[in-house]
Amino acid sequence: MRAWALIWAVAVFWPLALIAQGVPLRYNTYGAPGLIDMPAASSAPDAELAFSVSRFAGQTRSTLTFQASPRLSVSVRYAKLDRVLGQGGVFYDAILDRSLALHYRLWDETELHPGVAVGVADFIGTGIYSGEYLVATKAVHPDVAVTLGLGWGRFAGVGGFANPLGPGFAARPDRDFGQGGMVTRNAFFRGDAAFFGGVHWQPAPAFGVTLEYSSDAYPYENGTAFDRNTPVNLGLIYTPRPGLHLAAQYLYGSVLGVQVTYALNPTRPPHGSGYARGPVVVSPAASLRRALQAEGLVLTGYRRLENRVDIVVQNNRHAASAQAVGRAARVLAQIAPPEVTTFSVALEQAGLRGPAVALQRRDLAALEFAVQGTDLIGQRALMVATGASFENRFPVLDWTMRPYITPAIFDPDDPLRADLGGALDLEWQLAPGLTASGTVQQRIAGTLDQASRRSNSVLPHVRSDFALYQREGDGDIVDFALHWYTQPHPEITTRLSAGLFETMYGGLSAEMLWRPDGGDLALGIEVNRLQQRAYDGGFGFRDYAVTSGHASVYWQGDAGYAVQLDAGRYLAGDWGATLTLTRQFRNGWSLGAFATLTDVPFDIFGEGSFDKGLILRVPLSWASGRPRRDQLSTTLRPVTRDGGARVQIDGRLYTLTAPLGARAISDSWGAFLR
Repeated sequence: MRAWALIWAVAVFWPLALIAQGVPLRYNTYGAPGLIDMPAASSAPDAELAFSVSRFAGQTRSTLTFQASPRLSVSVRYAKLDRVLGQGGVFYDAILDRSLALHYRLWDETELHPGVAVGVADFIGTGIYSGEYLVATKAVHPDVAVTLGLGWGRFAGVGGFANPLGPGFAARPDRDFGQGGMVTRNAFFRGDAAFFGGVHWQPAPAFGVTLEYSSDAYPYENGTAFDRNTPVNLGLIYTPRPGLHLAAQYLYGSVLGVQVTYALNPTRPPHGSGYARGPVVVSPAASLRRALQAEGLVLTGYRRLENRVDIVVQNNRHAASAQAVGRAARVLAQIAPPEVTTFSVALEQAGLRGPAVALQRRDLAALEFAVQGTDLIGQRALMVATGASFENRFPVLDWTMRPYITPAIFDPDDPLRADLGGALDLEWQLAPGLTASGTVQQRIAGTLDQASRRSNSVLPHVRSDFALYQREGDGDIVDFALHWYTQPHPEITTRLSAGLFETMYGGLSAEMLWRPDGGDLALGIEVNRLQQRAYDGGFGFRDYAVTSGHASVYWQGDAGYAVQLDAGRYLAGDWGATLTLTRQFRNGWSLGAFATLTDVPFDIFGEGSFDKGLILRVPLSWASGRPRRDQLSTTLRPVTRDGGARVQIDGRLYTLTAPLGARAISDSWGAFLR
């Protein structure tokens, strides 16, 4: 078996291919780059986000796959398996399984050698899909690609042979379905190995055919969910439009399968550069405040020197910080008296100011319509401290009415629940840096109140009683708090907050952040005294109180990669740390993952073993093409437990000050003249 496979691989891969990477990417039934059920050594374009749903023989797999870097893809999967035979012969009518997989392309395909990738599947979940692989893919014709792989675990169920890595990798530990959440490092690339492979033919741009040899024996499903009669699978894929893939498969000689995959890329907005109108043409007689307001900017600071004007503005419209600065600068260029030759623009939020961008008026006039004018203006601009005083405009009341939808996923009794209704957002700016804000919402319809599971946690129920909050009352005060922000030093900001911070907690909070402008590193500290709120969403409280707090390290790297480490005391009184890895895009998209480990043992924590999840933020301007700063933000956890839980507070300093700094302006400078 091994000799035949190696001879076949050499015969296929050694001849020169007519074209490299000529066959489009496919997503397999697990929602990852692959053939039909097996992986392939291909990758999506950098930053692509793919949502995939496949179904066959009572098996439903829903997968989110993110191309986190040009070589690394991450897949988060939620699967429902019907009629499963577990360890020890235990029969399950249905299992809901959550898993995580990584796929890394080691070598790119060239004319002389194939692309090669390595991957691990279900290494944190229950282990139902646990396996590892090394796979190679080569285009042998503009329309044909061939894949050959070596698999372990789930990928070595058929045609297995002794592990080629040696005796130290010969034994693979058994896994039961258990509570999941633990990394099984002692199983990586262990046990028998087996070959898998396949051929993909793309006869037309929108149509493809895949033939696959699968090494998956389906040990838990064969004979109960379906009959695995043959290792050969056949798949058809149709792409009616870019990003949308429809597939049908005939699997294992007995069942039919279907799959839908939709892929998008945060770096490619659906509306191109958007529908934002150009800068307003303002007559010299117009007031500065009114002209800025037409651009979605609020004048919060002003200073006039002999031949210079300094202003501070609050940006309420533009997703790119540099675009807000550019719009303000062009308003000044049209309105300021002729003797003014220099002006500076700084951004402000909640009384906190970033550095000012100082510009020469003649540069704007000469370069506004020049080729590479944006870059030339940027080379001549300076970052300076603003000396503008606060405008006497307080108090200011802003309010917004909007619809809301609150989803809840991964409930074993019902994987998808949601509420929808209306929300009222209020913000009352009382003085520079002093703001009262809150949100009230009224449920109209939904199913969150139907959650019937009761918490079995032995820890204080700091999060696991969330269903009780959802069932008590249709109207809620989501949050209502007073925040006081100060800036004792250009690199230091502080926050004091009091009130109702979120649905489940209120109290007092203090925070301080050191953030050198333009630097990669920032340090913060936060201390909270919290009381658990009553279930009905009003002003009442329950008996549980706790002091929590964290010291935080923030690091902003190149290409939008960011790392955050928070260490301290959590809501249940446990001590530990949270690591968050995020990729942020210049248009406002961000996707991150976090994991928290505390002094709560895995068996005490319960299902999932430790707190972890995904954070997704999508700017609504990306989807609508219209200039706006609001965004859709959600945190997805496989399970909500009590260990490693933190209070949610709007207006934390690192997030609040991010758009104000020199880095945010320089990173978005390409939008300065938009």
